[in-house]
Amino acid sequence: MRWFAARFVTLLASPVGVVVLAALDSTIFISLPFGIDGAVIILAARLRAFWWVAPLLATFGSVAGAWLTFWMGAKVGEQGLTRYVAPKRLNRVRARIQRSGAVALAVLDLVPPPFPFTPFVLAAGALGVKASTFFMTLTVCRLLRFGLEGALAIVYGPQILSWLELDLFHDIVIGCIVAAVVLTLLSAITLVKTFGCPKGRRVPV
Repeated sequence: MRWFAARFVTLLASPVGVVVLAALDSTIFISLPFGIDGAVIILAARLRAFWWVAPLLATFGSVAGAWLTFWMGAKVGEQGLTRYVAPKRLNRVRARIQRSGAVALAVLDLVPPPFPFTPFVLAAGALGVKASTFFMTLTVCRLLRFGLEGALAIVYGPQILSWLELDLFHDIVIGCIVAAVVLTLLSAITLVKTFGCPKGRRVPV
């Protein structure tokens, strides 16, 4: 299992892996807590002088995934949104939009993990937030977040890379994979219920 964990980290902490993981992390399909942040840090540490490539790749993939989530929110609408966002949280999102608009909602991306930001992207689409303003702000916030992580990786790069050899690190990765599989299955079930339900009918839960 530890061999698999090592291969899994190598795959995700590659240029292509960071783009794909960042995109999936911004959707409701895959949930891997701290996954993209860890991948950015490891890739930046490995790239050394070209560390800045990792934040750019992560931002590109993340914004692309967020576009899909935003579009899905627009499709399910406010009524369908209650399957993904708790009513109490939805009320807070609605109040935040009315008070401060798209910028304030996108800035929530700067809240450190494991803050569940993806439901807010879904809510932004469902509640008719202005897409151009939301995504410009989101792009800046993602560049800032991933850029800071990449810069820290340069400072602590050798120490970070040495951690990859520890059995404890591999055990943590295995735990995260198990959690990701469970959360992904729950999201898939909710997705099927939402989009597989004929218009005007509710699926009992």
